Amino acid sequence: MPRHTHTARTILAAFAAALLAFAAFAEGEYEVDGMIFGMPEARVYTDDYDGPPVVGDTLTLLPNIAALDYEGNTTHHVRMDTFVQEIEIAPGVRFNAWTYGGSVPGPVLHVREGDRVVFTMRNRSDEHVVITEPSSASPYLEQLAASNYQGAETAIAPMPHSMDFHSGTVAANDKWRSIAPGETIEFEWVANYPGVYIYHCGTPMVLMHTAMGQYGAVIVSPRDGFPTDDRVDREFVVVQSDFYLANGGNGLHQFDAMAAFDKKASQVLFNGHRNALSDAPLEANAGERVRIYFLNAGPSLTSTFHVIGAIFDVVYYEGSPENVQRGMQSVLLGAGMGAVVEFIVPEAGEYYLVDHEFADKEKGAVGVLRAGPRTTN
Repeated sequence: MPRHTHTARTILAAFAAALLAFAAFAEGEYEVDGMIFGMPEARVYTDDYDGPPVVGDTLTLLPNIAALDYEGNTTHHVRMDTFVQEIEIAPGVRFNAWTYGGSVPGPVLHVREGDRVVFTMRNRSDEHVVITEPSSASPYLEQLAASNYQGAETAIAPMPHSMDFHSGTVAANDKWRSIAPGETIEFEWVANYPGVYIYHCGTPMVLMHTAMGQYGAVIVSPRDGFPTDDRVDREFVVVQSDFYLANGGNGLHQFDAMAAFDKKASQVLFNGHRNALSDAPLEANAGERVRIYFLNAGPSLTSTFHVIGAIFDVVYYEGSPENVQRGMQSVLLGAGMGAVVEFIVPEAGEYYLVDHEFADKEKGAVGVLRAGPRTTN
Protein backbone atom coordinates (compact mmCIF):
# COMPACT_ATOMS: atom_id res chain seq x y z
CA MET A 1 0.00 0.00 0.00
CA PRO A 2 1.40 3.45 -0.88
CA ARG A 3 2.52 5.37 2.16
CA HIS A 4 0.30 8.37 1.40
CA THR A 5 -2.78 6.09 1.18
CA HIS A 6 -2.00 4.56 4.57
CA THR A 7 -1.52 8.04 6.06
CA ALA A 8 -4.82 9.27 4.64
CA ARG A 9 -6.70 6.31 6.07
CA THR A 10 -5.11 6.87 9.46
CA ILE A 11 -6.16 10.52 9.43
CA LEU A 12 -9.71 9.63 8.37
CA ALA A 13 -9.99 6.99 11.11
CA ALA A 14 -8.79 9.46 13.73
CA PHE A 15 -11.24 12.08 12.44
CA ALA A 16 -14.13 9.61 12.57
CA ALA A 17 -13.23 8.62 16.13
CA ALA A 18 -13.10 12.28 17.13
CA LEU A 19 -16.54 12.88 15.62
CA LEU A 20 -18.00 9.94 17.52
CA ALA A 21 -16.46 11.17 20.75
CA PHE A 22 -17.75 14.69 20.16
CA ALA A 23 -21.25 13.37 19.41
CA ALA A 24 -21.26 11.38 22.64
CA PHE A 25 -20.18 14.37 24.73
CA ALA A 26 -22.59 16.70 22.93
CA GLU A 27 -25.53 14.54 24.00
CA GLY A 28 -24.96 15.39 27.66
CA GLU A 29 -26.30 13.36 30.54
CA TYR A 30 -29.23 11.03 30.06
CA GLU A 31 -31.11 8.47 32.12
CA VAL A 32 -31.88 4.82 31.45
CA ASP A 33 -33.77 2.71 34.02
CA GLY A 34 -33.03 5.26 36.71
CA MET A 35 -29.28 5.26 36.00
CA ILE A 36 -27.29 8.25 34.75
CA PHE A 37 -24.92 8.10 31.78
CA GLY A 38 -23.18 10.56 29.47
CA MET A 39 -20.56 12.20 31.68
CA PRO A 40 -18.68 15.36 30.64
CA GLU A 41 -15.36 14.95 28.85
CA ALA A 42 -12.35 14.41 31.11
CA ARG A 43 -10.14 17.43 31.65
CA VAL A 44 -6.34 17.16 31.59
CA TYR A 45 -4.26 20.11 32.73
CA THR A 46 -1.08 21.16 34.54
CA ASP A 47 -0.90 23.10 37.79
CA ASP A 48 1.40 23.50 40.76
CA TYR A 49 -0.70 21.59 43.32
CA ASP A 50 1.41 20.27 46.19
CA GLY A 51 -1.30 19.75 48.82
CA PRO A 52 -2.60 16.56 50.45
CA PRO A 53 -2.32 13.63 48.01
CA VAL A 54 -5.66 12.18 49.16
CA VAL A 55 -8.81 14.22 49.74
CA GLY A 56 -12.30 12.94 50.55
CA ASP A 57 -14.46 12.20 53.60
CA THR A 58 -15.23 8.62 52.58
CA LEU A 59 -11.66 7.50 51.81
CA THR A 60 -10.18 5.20 54.45
CA LEU A 61 -7.18 2.97 55.06
CA LEU A 62 -7.76 -0.79 55.04
CA PRO A 63 -9.48 -2.50 56.84
CA ASN A 64 -11.64 0.53 57.69
CA ILE A 65 -14.78 1.60 55.84
CA ALA A 66 -16.30 5.08 56.16
CA ALA A 67 -19.88 5.54 57.37
CA LEU A 68 -22.27 7.15 54.90
CA ASP A 69 -23.83 9.67 57.29
CA TYR A 70 -26.13 11.38 54.81
CA GLU A 71 -29.56 10.68 53.36
CA GLY A 72 -30.21 9.96 49.70
CA ASN A 73 -27.49 10.77 47.23
CA THR A 74 -24.64 13.25 47.15
CA THR A 75 -21.60 14.29 45.13
CA HIS A 76 -18.19 13.22 46.41
CA HIS A 77 -15.15 15.30 45.48
CA VAL A 78 -12.31 12.81 45.61
CA ARG A 79 -8.58 13.21 45.03
CA MET A 80 -6.14 10.32 44.83
CA ASP A 81 -2.75 11.37 43.50
CA THR A 82 -0.37 8.73 42.19
CA PHE A 83 3.28 8.66 43.28
CA VAL A 84 6.07 6.32 44.36
CA GLN A 85 6.79 5.08 47.85
CA GLU A 86 9.37 2.59 49.07
CA ILE A 87 7.32 0.18 51.19
CA GLU A 88 7.61 -3.12 53.06
CA ILE A 89 5.11 -5.90 52.28
CA ALA A 90 6.76 -8.63 54.37
CA PRO A 91 9.71 -8.74 56.76
CA GLY A 92 12.81 -8.09 54.63
CA VAL A 93 10.82 -7.40 51.45
CA ARG A 94 10.85 -3.75 50.38
CA PHE A 95 10.33 -2.28 46.92
CA ASN A 96 9.55 1.00 45.20
CA ALA A 97 5.79 0.70 44.84
CA TRP A 98 3.70 2.71 42.39
CA THR A 99 0.84 3.85 44.59
CA TYR A 100 -2.42 5.72 44.79
CA GLY A 101 -2.17 7.80 47.93
CA GLY A 102 0.94 6.16 49.35
CA SER A 103 -0.15 2.64 50.35
CA VAL A 104 -0.68 -0.70 48.61
CA PRO A 105 -3.57 -1.32 48.22
CA GLY A 106 -4.69 2.30 47.95
CA PRO A 107 -7.52 4.04 49.83
CA VAL A 108 -10.95 2.44 50.16
CA LEU A 109 -13.65 4.63 48.59
CA HIS A 110 -17.18 4.15 49.96
CA VAL A 111 -20.20 5.66 48.21
CA ARG A 112 -23.88 4.89 47.77
CA GLU A 113 -25.62 3.68 44.63
CA GLY A 114 -26.67 6.81 42.71
CA ASP A 115 -23.91 9.01 44.15
CA ARG A 116 -21.73 11.07 41.83
CA VAL A 117 -17.93 11.05 42.11
CA VAL A 118 -15.88 13.99 40.83
CA PHE A 119 -12.39 12.55 40.71
CA THR A 120 -9.03 14.34 40.52
CA MET A 121 -5.62 12.72 40.16
CA ARG A 122 -2.23 14.37 39.70
CA ASN A 123 0.66 12.27 38.45
CA ARG A 124 3.32 13.05 41.06
CA SER A 125 5.66 10.19 40.18
CA ASP A 126 8.44 12.74 39.69
CA GLU A 127 7.99 14.19 43.21
CA HIS A 128 8.96 13.16 46.73
CA VAL A 129 5.55 13.00 48.45
CA VAL A 130 5.46 12.66 52.24
CA ILE A 131 2.54 10.69 53.70
CA THR A 132 3.65 10.32 57.32
CA GLU A 133 2.35 13.70 58.48
CA PRO A 134 -1.27 13.72 59.75
CA SER A 135 -3.81 15.54 57.60
CA SER A 136 -7.51 16.19 58.04
CA ALA A 137 -8.06 16.10 54.26
CA SER A 138 -9.35 12.53 54.58
CA PRO A 139 -9.69 9.79 57.23
CA TYR A 140 -7.25 7.80 55.09
CA LEU A 141 -4.34 10.18 55.67
CA GLU A 142 -4.99 10.33 59.41
CA GLN A 143 -5.15 6.54 59.66
CA LEU A 144 -2.08 6.09 57.48
CA ALA A 145 0.01 8.53 59.55
CA ALA A 146 -1.09 6.76 62.74
CA SER A 147 -0.03 3.29 61.57
CA ASN A 148 2.31 3.46 58.52
CA TYR A 149 2.42 -0.33 58.73
CA GLN A 150 4.30 -0.54 55.42
CA GLY A 151 7.05 1.78 56.66
CA ALA A 152 6.73 4.08 53.65
CA GLU A 153 9.57 6.31 52.51
CA THR A 154 9.53 8.72 49.58
CA ALA A 155 10.91 7.68 46.19
CA ILE A 156 10.74 8.79 42.54
CA ALA A 157 10.09 6.91 39.28
CA PRO A 158 8.61 9.27 36.65
CA MET A 159 6.25 7.61 34.14
CA PRO A 160 2.68 7.88 32.76
CA HIS A 161 -0.21 6.58 34.87
CA SER A 162 -4.00 6.42 34.69
CA MET A 163 -7.07 5.44 36.71
CA ASP A 164 -9.69 2.82 35.82
CA PHE A 165 -12.67 2.57 38.18
CA HIS A 166 -14.59 -0.67 37.58
CA SER A 167 -17.43 1.06 39.44
CA GLY A 168 -17.73 3.72 36.73
CA THR A 169 -19.72 3.38 33.50
CA VAL A 170 -17.91 5.76 31.12
CA ALA A 171 -15.87 5.79 27.92
CA ALA A 172 -12.51 4.26 28.82
CA ASN A 173 -10.57 6.07 26.09
CA ASP A 174 -11.59 9.38 27.66
CA LYS A 175 -11.77 8.93 31.44
CA TRP A 176 -9.12 6.25 31.84
CA ARG A 177 -6.53 7.99 29.65
CA SER A 178 -2.88 8.11 30.75
CA ILE A 179 -1.32 11.32 32.01
CA ALA A 180 2.34 12.29 32.21
CA PRO A 181 4.25 13.34 35.34
CA GLY A 182 3.08 16.82 36.35
CA GLU A 183 -0.31 16.47 34.64
CA THR A 184 -3.67 16.26 36.39
CA ILE A 185 -6.81 14.53 35.16
CA GLU A 186 -10.32 15.32 36.35
CA PHE A 187 -13.48 13.41 35.44
CA GLU A 188 -16.72 12.23 36.96
CA TRP A 189 -18.86 9.11 37.12
CA VAL A 190 -22.09 8.00 38.75
CA ALA A 191 -22.25 4.85 40.87
CA ASN A 192 -25.01 3.19 38.88
CA TYR A 193 -24.56 -0.31 40.28
CA PRO A 194 -23.93 -1.49 43.85
CA GLY A 195 -20.96 -3.75 44.38
CA VAL A 196 -17.41 -4.37 45.57
CA TYR A 197 -15.19 -3.07 42.80
CA ILE A 198 -11.52 -2.72 41.98
CA TYR A 199 -9.83 0.41 40.70
CA HIS A 200 -6.44 0.12 39.05
CA CYS A 201 -4.02 1.74 36.63
CA GLY A 202 -4.83 1.02 33.00
CA THR A 203 -1.56 2.22 31.48
CA PRO A 204 0.32 -0.47 29.52
CA MET A 205 1.78 -2.79 30.65
CA VAL A 206 -1.28 -3.07 32.88
CA LEU A 207 0.04 -6.25 34.50
CA MET A 208 3.14 -4.41 35.67
CA HIS A 209 1.33 -1.27 36.85
CA THR A 210 -1.12 -3.27 38.97
CA ALA A 211 1.51 -5.68 40.26
CA MET A 212 3.60 -2.69 41.33
CA GLY A 213 0.75 -1.53 43.58
CA GLN A 214 -1.72 0.64 41.68
CA TYR A 215 -5.10 -0.68 42.82
CA GLY A 216 -7.68 -0.46 45.57
CA ALA A 217 -11.33 -1.02 46.44
CA VAL A 218 -14.52 0.92 45.81
CA ILE A 219 -17.55 -0.09 47.87
CA VAL A 220 -20.86 1.00 46.35
CA SER A 221 -23.56 0.32 48.93
CA PRO A 222 -27.06 -0.42 47.59
CA ARG A 223 -29.40 2.55 47.54
CA ASP A 224 -31.82 0.74 49.87
CA GLY A 225 -29.10 -1.13 51.76
CA PHE A 226 -28.65 -4.86 52.28
CA PRO A 227 -31.42 -6.89 53.96
CA THR A 228 -29.04 -7.68 56.82
CA ASP A 229 -27.86 -4.12 57.54
CA ASP A 230 -29.70 -3.83 60.86
CA ARG A 231 -28.08 -7.05 62.12
CA VAL A 232 -24.44 -6.31 61.25
CA ASP A 233 -22.24 -5.48 64.24
CA ARG A 234 -18.80 -5.10 62.60
CA GLU A 235 -17.65 -4.17 59.11
CA PHE A 236 -14.20 -4.58 57.58
CA VAL A 237 -12.59 -4.39 54.15
CA VAL A 238 -10.06 -7.04 53.09
CA VAL A 239 -8.17 -6.93 49.79
CA GLN A 240 -6.13 -9.88 48.52
CA SER A 241 -3.29 -9.26 46.08
CA ASP A 242 -0.45 -11.18 44.46
CA PHE A 243 3.08 -9.79 44.10
CA TYR A 244 5.89 -10.77 41.75
CA LEU A 245 9.16 -9.60 43.26
CA ALA A 246 12.78 -10.77 43.17
CA ASN A 247 15.69 -9.61 45.28
CA GLY A 248 17.43 -6.84 43.38
CA GLY A 249 20.67 -7.18 45.31
CA ASN A 250 20.63 -3.56 46.51
CA GLY A 251 18.41 -3.99 49.55
CA LEU A 252 15.26 -3.58 47.47
CA HIS A 253 13.15 -6.08 45.56
CA GLN A 254 12.19 -5.53 41.92
CA PHE A 255 9.38 -6.56 39.61
CA ASP A 256 9.95 -10.03 38.14
CA ALA A 257 8.27 -9.94 34.73
CA MET A 258 8.80 -13.63 33.94
CA ALA A 259 7.25 -14.69 37.25
CA ALA A 260 4.32 -12.35 36.62
CA PHE A 261 3.66 -13.81 33.16
CA ASP A 262 3.94 -17.33 34.60
CA LYS A 263 1.63 -16.41 37.52
CA LYS A 264 4.26 -17.53 40.02
CA ALA A 265 3.67 -15.10 42.85
CA SER A 266 6.38 -14.37 45.39
CA GLN A 267 3.80 -13.18 47.94
CA VAL A 268 0.01 -13.40 48.19
CA LEU A 269 -1.23 -11.03 50.87
CA PHE A 270 -4.22 -9.57 52.65
CA ASN A 271 -4.24 -5.77 52.95
CA GLY A 272 -0.74 -5.27 51.61
CA HIS A 273 1.47 -6.87 54.25
CA ARG A 274 2.13 -10.40 55.44
CA ASN A 275 1.44 -9.29 59.02
CA ALA A 276 -1.30 -6.73 58.34
CA LEU A 277 -4.08 -8.84 59.87
CA SER A 278 -2.00 -10.66 62.45
CA ASP A 279 -0.13 -7.78 64.08
CA ALA A 280 -3.44 -5.87 64.05
CA PRO A 281 -6.18 -8.54 64.02
CA LEU A 282 -9.77 -7.77 63.19
CA GLU A 283 -11.81 -7.69 66.40
CA ALA A 284 -15.33 -8.84 67.27
CA ASN A 285 -17.24 -10.65 70.01
CA ALA A 286 -18.98 -14.00 70.15
CA GLY A 287 -22.51 -13.85 68.78
CA GLU A 288 -21.86 -10.81 66.61
CA ARG A 289 -22.52 -10.68 62.89
CA VAL A 290 -19.38 -9.67 61.00
CA ARG A 291 -19.47 -8.31 57.46
CA ILE A 292 -16.36 -8.35 55.28
CA TYR A 293 -16.19 -6.52 51.97
CA PHE A 294 -13.69 -8.76 50.19
CA LEU A 295 -11.87 -7.91 46.96
CA ASN A 296 -9.47 -10.13 45.07
CA ALA A 297 -7.39 -7.47 43.37
CA GLY A 298 -5.09 -9.95 41.66
CA PRO A 299 -3.64 -8.93 39.27
CA SER A 300 -3.70 -12.56 38.12
CA LEU A 301 -4.56 -15.23 40.70
CA THR A 302 -7.89 -16.57 41.91
CA SER A 303 -8.90 -16.57 45.57
CA THR A 304 -10.89 -19.11 47.57
CA PHE A 305 -11.68 -16.96 50.60
CA HIS A 306 -12.45 -18.87 53.78
CA VAL A 307 -12.70 -18.12 57.50
CA ILE A 308 -11.58 -21.13 59.55
CA GLY A 309 -14.22 -21.94 62.17
CA ALA A 310 -17.05 -20.00 60.53
CA ILE A 311 -19.58 -20.46 57.76
CA PHE A 312 -20.70 -17.56 55.61
CA ASP A 313 -24.31 -17.11 56.65
CA VAL A 314 -24.94 -14.95 53.61
CA VAL A 315 -22.84 -13.93 50.62
CA TYR A 316 -23.71 -11.08 48.29
CA TYR A 317 -21.71 -12.10 45.25
CA GLU A 318 -19.92 -9.15 43.60
CA GLY A 319 -21.49 -7.01 46.34
CA SER A 320 -24.97 -6.91 44.82
CA PRO A 321 -28.05 -7.59 46.99
CA GLU A 322 -29.53 -9.39 43.97
CA ASN A 323 -26.80 -12.06 44.04
CA VAL A 324 -27.49 -13.93 47.28
CA GLN A 325 -25.91 -17.20 48.39
CA ARG A 326 -26.24 -18.84 51.81
CA GLY A 327 -24.33 -21.31 53.94
CA MET A 328 -21.08 -20.94 52.01
CA GLN A 329 -17.84 -22.46 53.34
CA SER A 330 -15.70 -20.45 50.88
CA VAL A 331 -16.13 -17.89 48.13
CA LEU A 332 -14.30 -18.36 44.82
CA LEU A 333 -13.30 -15.10 43.13
CA GLY A 334 -11.25 -14.43 40.04
CA ALA A 335 -8.88 -11.49 39.77
CA GLY A 336 -10.74 -8.18 39.91
CA MET A 337 -13.84 -9.65 41.57
CA GLY A 338 -15.40 -9.04 44.97
CA ALA A 339 -18.09 -10.11 47.41
CA VAL A 340 -19.75 -9.13 50.65
CA VAL A 341 -19.59 -11.99 53.14
CA GLU A 342 -21.24 -12.22 56.54
CA PHE A 343 -20.84 -14.72 59.34
CA ILE A 344 -21.82 -15.08 62.98
CA VAL A 345 -18.88 -15.44 65.36
CA PRO A 346 -19.60 -18.73 67.17
CA GLU A 347 -17.58 -18.23 70.36
CA ALA A 348 -14.59 -16.43 71.84
CA GLY A 349 -11.28 -17.32 70.19
CA GLU A 350 -9.28 -16.78 67.03
CA TYR A 351 -10.62 -17.24 63.52
CA TYR A 352 -8.19 -17.39 60.62
CA LEU A 353 -8.89 -15.71 57.31
CA VAL A 354 -7.20 -17.65 54.54
CA ASP A 355 -7.06 -18.25 50.85
CA HIS A 356 -7.99 -21.95 50.86
CA GLU A 357 -5.73 -22.43 47.87
CA PHE A 358 -3.09 -23.32 50.42
CA ALA A 359 -0.07 -22.51 48.29
CA ASP A 360 -1.29 -18.92 48.47
CA LYS A 361 -1.85 -19.18 52.22
CA GLU A 362 1.77 -20.24 52.65
CA LYS A 363 2.80 -17.19 50.61
CA GLY A 364 1.09 -14.92 53.11
CA ALA A 365 -2.68 -14.91 52.45
CA VAL A 366 -3.66 -15.34 56.08
CA GLY A 367 -5.05 -13.09 58.80
CA VAL A 368 -6.80 -13.26 62.16
CA LEU A 369 -10.13 -12.20 63.58
CA ARG A 370 -9.87 -12.21 67.38
CA ALA A 371 -13.20 -12.68 69.17
CA GLY A 372 -13.94 -11.75 72.74
CA PRO A 373 -16.70 -13.25 74.91
CA ARG A 374 -20.35 -12.64 74.19
CA THR A 375 -21.43 -9.31 75.67
CA THR A 376 -25.26 -9.60 75.40
CA ASN A 377 -27.79 -12.40 75.74
